[in-house]
Amino acid sequence: MTPFSYTRAGDVLEAVRAGAMPGAKYVGGGTNLVDLMREDVEKPAALVDVTGLSSTIERTRGGLLVGAAVRNTALAEHRVVRTQFPVLTRAVVAGASGQIRNMATVGGNLLQRTRCAYFYDTEGSPCNKRDPGSGCGALAGFNRTHAILGASSACVATHPSDMAVALAALDADVHLQGADGARIVPLTELHRLPGEHPELETVLRPGELITAVEIPALSWARRSTYRKVRDRASYAFALVSVAAALDVRRGVVRGVRIALGGVAHKPWRARQAEAELIGGPATTQAFRAAAQAELAAATPLHDNEFKIELTRRTITSVLNELAGAAR
Repeated sequence: MTPFSYTRAGDVLEAVRAGAMPGAKYVGGGTNLVDLMREDVEKPAALVDVTGLSSTIERTRGGLLVGAAVRNTALAEHRVVRTQFPVLTRAVVAGASGQIRNMATVGGNLLQRTRCAYFYDTEGSPCNKRDPGSGCGALAGFNRTHAILGASSACVATHPSDMAVALAALDADVHLQGADGARIVPLTELHRLPGEHPELETVLRPGELITAVEIPALSWARRSTYRKVRDRASYAFALVSVAAALDVRRGVVRGVRIALGGVAHKPWRARQAEAELIGGPATTQAFRAAAQAELAAATPLHDNEFKIELTRRTITSVLNELAGAAR
């Protein structure tokens, strides 16, 4: 492990000043960053501890403002989250283990990096995300868990966060603080698709810090859920996951939010499927057709073509479940 300095920030502005130094990285729970440091994927010159900052959950006009340092367990167990945004509680609980959720923070969860084996293999595999220009080992290698949407010839990795998928479905915003001031970015725009530069994973500017995530009011988000399909029942990343909320009145879809995990470089907001459903019947046939429309652009690899049908079936099943609850 490369030697590094350590600073515990007393406030956000102090954190941003320290984070602007060359080679600095913010650390919260450290559940992903420390692993990457052990594997020599990440080699920060300095760690800026931000665990003492932004650790509250506040009500805002029917929604919630969640500090970036809030632990995942605290978020999942919050009364308002459990009752008004159950999709978020279920997504958080689906991730990792209880011990990791007790340590991991909201901000860190959003910024965790891919679990692609080629990304972690620093001694034997090419990876454009880790070493730009070296190639993508997964393209011709083992790619069963990799992307079917939004990928490129430079990278086919997927984003591992469950929480981020739920937040994408809820139209959450991310509050940022940098040397140039504060700004707000929609969560669906926080992460980049790989294109020719998969090493650029987010729109964060150098030294910019996530301070909070804001979840807007959405009355029908009470009827929401998260389903994660994986190889084993616990401590496994998604092959496919679906976060959805559905508003059905008299058999007609009045509102719908759908986001997908395990299929792209970022949480994938299924806007095509949503557009197909609005104003139409809440039926299995309509749900299946909407899922098909969303997946029309899917490009499978030699090991993961099964993900297309798995995603289609999971979307349909989740929406059927929510529609049934509305009757």
